[in-house]
Amino acid sequence: MDYCIVVISLLLALSTSVNGQTIGSPIQSPAPEYTNLTELLSVAGPFNTFLDYLVSTKVIDTFQEQANNTEEGITLFVPKDSAFSKLKKPSLSNLTGDQFKSLCLFHALPHYYSLADFKNLSEISPVNTFAGGELYSLNFTYVSGTVHLSSGWANTKVSSAVHATYPVAVYQVDKVLLPEAIFGTNIPPTPAPVVDIAPDADSPDHGKNVAASSPDSSSRSSSYRMMNWGMLNHLFLAIVGGFLMFLLF
Repeated sequence: MDYCIVVISLLLALSTSVNGQTIGSPIQSPAPEYTNLTELLSVAGPFNTFLDYLVSTKVIDTFQEQANNTEEGITLFVPKDSAFSKLKKPSLSNLTGDQFKSLCLFHALPHYYSLADFKNLSEISPVNTFAGGELYSLNFTYVSGTVHLSSGWANTKVSSAVHATYPVAVYQVDKVLLPEAIFGTNIPPTPAPVVDIAPDADSPDHGKNVAASSPDSSSRSSSYRMMNWGMLNHLFLAIVGGFLMFLLF
């Protein structure tokens, strides 16, 4: 009798628990792996300048919190060191501390986006960045698998995916993203490339240029002047000779 009670108890225990998971309770998915953004940017590429700005403004702490303590995740656009060295106008040297912080926040979206997600994101542009507000928004276009983005002052593209595993996406860009909220909306136009167009063969200027540049034309002109001078010289001698003969006879 006692044996039967023990067997029944074991069966009941097995029916309510399988491999440590209670039947009927939801299976919990593993938590995303912790991503250390400082370490990632230190070893992933030439991002030392941008990383220094993130650390000095403490924006790195904001990004780290978003990356590992929210379900939304984060998407970062990281300029290479050369992007900062090439930046002449406008200059970053006159920015206030708050403006510098906003500039750093402007390089991130408060959501994780894979490269494929930008195709749909381009249809709802502009998209607000971590800095917030319409003047801190980015425009995206997706062309043949390439992600292009514009801040008004800067037009660039995603040149490589540094890290793209939920909840963190880090994409390399070749230019510093400059927000209109800091640098204004009076964006200087991009100078059009100078095209050297050759004159048309039928135009009058073309004939003049050809004549002026032709060595044969120059030599013919010189020969013509020499012939005229020779004829005048012979005529002068003939006149003088005739005059002397008239005096002698």
